[in-house]
Amino acid sequence: MYVPKPVDTADVTLSPDIVELGEKITESVHDVWTEGRVKEGWTYGETRNDELKQHPCLVPYGDLSDSEKEYDRNTAMETLKLIMKLGYKIEKV
Repeated sequence: MYVPKPVDTADVTLSPDIVELGEKITESVHDVWTEGRVKEGWTYGETRNDELKQHPCLVPYGDLSDSEKEYDRNTAMETLKLIMKLGYKIEKV
């Protein structure tokens, strides 16, 4: 059985500018996901229906529920923390 072991990033603090970057990444990730679904023939539906290829999250990022936004946000922020934990430096030029 697979047991996930993500890198512990609890000791990494993101600066406000990196948090802002994370928010932009979060919205972009949703847009990329949405674009991919649409290309696969999915459309908006009030409930998810795999047979009809309908999904309630095929909406602009701002229209997502808070829980859906948080799911994407957590992925983006944890990715940024991992990058920093691994010794990389993120700088705006």
